[in-house]
This record gives sequence, structure tokens and C-alpha cells, in this order.
Amino acid sequence: MSRDAEVIVLARWSNEVMEPLTQDDPERTWRGRFVPIAGHWGYEFGWALELEKMRARKGLLRHLESLPWPHPHTVQVLLRDQDDDCFGLWMFQEGRLVEVTIPRTERFHQPAPPNEDFEPDPGMLLRTDQNTALPEQTPEARRDTRSPW
Repeated sequence: MSRDAEVIVLARWSNEVMEPLTQDDPERTWRGRFVPIAGHWGYEFGWALELEKMRARKGLLRHLESLPWPHPHTVQVLLRDQDDDCFGLWMFQEGRLVEVTIPRTERFHQPAPPNEDFEPDPGMLLRTDQNTALPEQTPEARRDTRSPW
């Protein structure tokens, strides 16, 4: 299934950690490779990745969690799925990458699919301050608990 997404990783002093992720690796559960983002003095301070399929992103956050970050408190992962109004923010909390609530936004979820033959859906991160109708939120008990990332 096609569903575009962008990922940006910002992390201080992490070139060595991110370097293997700038290469294709068929052993990873997710597909693609990060491209370094350099500042005007040439230092790399971030890495970007574009994904075009839902299956291409499976396990990305778990992989990023497993890396030996020299300063995990500086790691910020920005994720924007094609239906999102803006990037979502994930940061380390107790060793896990978790989504941080951004003011004036809410993630709206679809009900869980009937079985695991369907890929997990990330929901939609929507701005709540735009005076537009928002979808009805799916009760937490009816959401898919699998990570789409």
C-alpha cells in the first residue's frame, strides 16, 4: 500500500551512530536510507528519510531506540505521514521513543483493522486551531495497539 511519509532525526554528535543508516541494508525491517542535513558550516546535525510504502517503515522507531546514542536526551524524531497537518515529535522517555504532545494538535486514530493482515495505521496528526471540522476520535479500546513505525 502506498502512503508517503517523511522522517527527520535530529541528534547532537551522532554522525557515527547514523552513518550506517545512510546506507541501504536489506536486513533492516524498514526500507530506505537517511540523507545527512548539513548546516552552513558543513556540520551534520540531522538526517532525513522519505518513505513511500507503509511496509517500508515497520520497525523504524524500535531500530532508532536500539542505537547507542551518545546523548539520547538530544534525540528528536520528527514524523509526518501523508495525512498529517504537521510533523509529530518523538523523544526518548525512559529509554523509549514516545510521541510528545504538541499544543494545538491531536492524533486521530482509525478503529483497529479486523485482523493483522492489515498494516497498522498511524492515524492523523491534525491541527485543532484551524476552525475546521475534526473527525470523531476512536475510543482507545478500539484502536490498533501495534506501532506503524
